[in-house]
Amino acid sequence: MMMMKALYIHLNCSSHSDFLHNLDWHKYGVHWDRCEHDGDALMDLLQETPYSLAMINLNGNLYRGLECCRQIRQQHHFPIIVIEDSLDFMIIRKALKLRVSDYLPSTLPAEELMQSVTKVCAKHKKHKDDIIHQVKKYVNQRLHKNITLKEISDRFHFNRSYLGQKFKLHENMSFNEYLFIQRMERAKWLLANTELKVYEIAGEVGYTEIDWFYKRFKAYTGVSANEYRKRVAS
Repeated sequence: MMMMKALYIHLNCSSHSDFLHNLDWHKYGVHWDRCEHDGDALMDLLQETPYSLAMINLNGNLYRGLECCRQIRQQHHFPIIVIEDSLDFMIIRKALKLRVSDYLPSTLPAEELMQSVTKVCAKHKKHKDDIIHQVKKYVNQRLHKNITLKEISDRFHFNRSYLGQKFKLHENMSFNEYLFIQRMERAKWLLANTELKVYEIAGEVGYTEIDWFYKRFKAYTGVSANEYRKRVAS
């Protein structure tokens, strides 16, 4: 079973909660890392590891915990579950503004905590699949244009590094690899099914320099564009 990487953040070092130990998380495919730092140390950790979920315990350090939420949301879109016992309306309101996925007390039974984690992650996975589908649709409709991951990230309001990482995990290839394959497959189809000249086809799949198109097409198919057209015609 592939383990989902999750991060548990508790900044109040003198008040550790053992509620995570009340359940065999590995049985459910979840591996928890622990972090007692905020600021740059937390951001470095998040950059190094592709986490799918963060759980932040606000007990003992409400405002530093909320600041962690804010820092994470500036760079990442994975779900955040907040653990906090006072259930103060103003704190809950601040957390919701930071797009927290769930807000739970530390006294919640372990089984209910697991249900929350499962529900939140399932909802996020569906949303992520929808986003990847939209990205692919956007690419395929604009193969004739210069497309960049930054442009797409801005359009869909995602961090560029995060979207690139999630795209690779979902498609088993980088965004640029996917874009290249789509351009080449479209070029092959146009060569086989239209009478467009090669330089016109190059433009249709986003290449403004014909020599670069020739080079990339041959690297992909093993033959030149003209040779490919001859072969499919015969």
